[in-house]
Amino acid sequence: MSTISCHIGILGAGQLGRMLAMAGYPLGHKFGFYGLSHDEPASMLGHMHTPTQENTDDTSNLDDLVSFADVITFESENTSVELVKQISQITPVYPSATSLYYAQDRGREKALFNQLAIPCAPYALVNNLTDLEAAVNTIGLPAVLKTTTEGYDGKGQFVIKQPEQLYQAWLSIGERPAILEGFVNFKRELSIIAVRNANNEHVYYSLVENQHRDGILRLTLAPAQQIDPAIQQQAERYMQALLDKMGHVGVLTLELFETEAGLVANEMAPRVHNSGHWTMEGAQTSQFENHIRAISGLPLGSTAARQPFAAMVNIIGEHGDIQAALKLPNVHVHLYDKAERAGRKLGHINVLANSQAELNQTLEQLQAWLS
Repeated sequence: MSTISCHIGILGAGQLGRMLAMAGYPLGHKFGFYGLSHDEPASMLGHMHTPTQENTDDTSNLDDLVSFADVITFESENTSVELVKQISQITPVYPSATSLYYAQDRGREKALFNQLAIPCAPYALVNNLTDLEAAVNTIGLPAVLKTTTEGYDGKGQFVIKQPEQLYQAWLSIGERPAILEGFVNFKRELSIIAVRNANNEHVYYSLVENQHRDGILRLTLAPAQQIDPAIQQQAERYMQALLDKMGHVGVLTLELFETEAGLVANEMAPRVHNSGHWTMEGAQTSQFENHIRAISGLPLGSTAARQPFAAMVNIIGEHGDIQAALKLPNVHVHLYDKAERAGRKLGHINVLANSQAELNQTLEQLQAWLS
C-alpha cells in the first residue's frame, strides 16, 4: 500500500470518523465515509456515500467507497462481520473481521478472555427466562444482564439485585439473547488503549480512570493515579495477547475493573474509544493518528504524555456555556456538530495540567458539564 496520499474509507460518519479524518489529513491521506445521511458529523470532511433514500439496502454507493479506498476501517463494533468479510476480498479492512467477530458479541468476547487467561467476571449465556433463572442460581446476585450484541452507554443492561427482578430484567433488554455477568466489586474503572500495525509493532497508552453516570462516560483522568507499574505491565500483557490472537491492526481498547485481587476485564472495543479522546492534546501522538498510521502502513507514534496530568470531560445532552470553557487556560474544546438531545455525546473538553492541584482547579470550573 502506498503511504503517500492513501485513500481511506470509513464505515460510519459519526464523530469518531470525523476525528480520524482530522488526524489523517496532515499525513496526506484522503477520506471517504459510508453513513446514513449527509448530515452526519464527518460528512463535510470527505467523499460521503449513503444508501439511496428509495432503497436503504442498495449498496452501490458502498461499492463506490470500496473502489475509492486503498484501505477501509470502521467506527463501530456493531458493523456487520459478513459485510467486512465481503469488502476485504477487494480492499483491505483493518481491524479485520476476526476482531469484529469477537468484540461485537459479549459471549464470544468472554470466551476469548478465558482462553487467553485474562480474568473476567463469571458469566452465563441466556436465551430465555428459564436460562436466566438457572444462570442466577449458578452465579448468584447481584448480577448484570446484558444483551450479547449492541448496547452501549448503559443501554441494553439491567442490574439484578433481587430474584423478584428477573422478569423485569428480561423484559427491559427486549427478551433478546443475553449474558448474565457476576457483579464485580471494584475500586474504580480503568481502560487501556493499545495500537498494533501489520508489522506486529505494539504501542500502549497509560491506564486511565473512567467515571460514569447513568452508564455514560463523564470523565477520564489520564493517567490513572497511584497505579503500580506492575499493574500497567499486566494490562499491556492482556492487550498484547488479544492483539496477537486476533491479528488486530489498529487501535484496541480494553475496559477493566481494578479490584483488590488485580485487574478484571470488562469489555473490549476494536476501535478508537471515548476514553482515549484525551490523547488529542494530551499525548505525543493521539489515538486517532496512531490508528491511521497503523492501518496505512506508517510507523507508530509515541504514546508519551505531553504534560503530567490530563483529563477529558464529555459534553452530554446540552452544549452549555462553551465560551466560559474556552476562557480557561490549558482547555481544548471539541464539538461534533450534533444537535442537542438528552444523553447524546455532543463533544468533549480536554484539560492539561502540570500538577494535580491545577487539574482539580480546572475540573472544578468545569463542574457544569460534570454535575
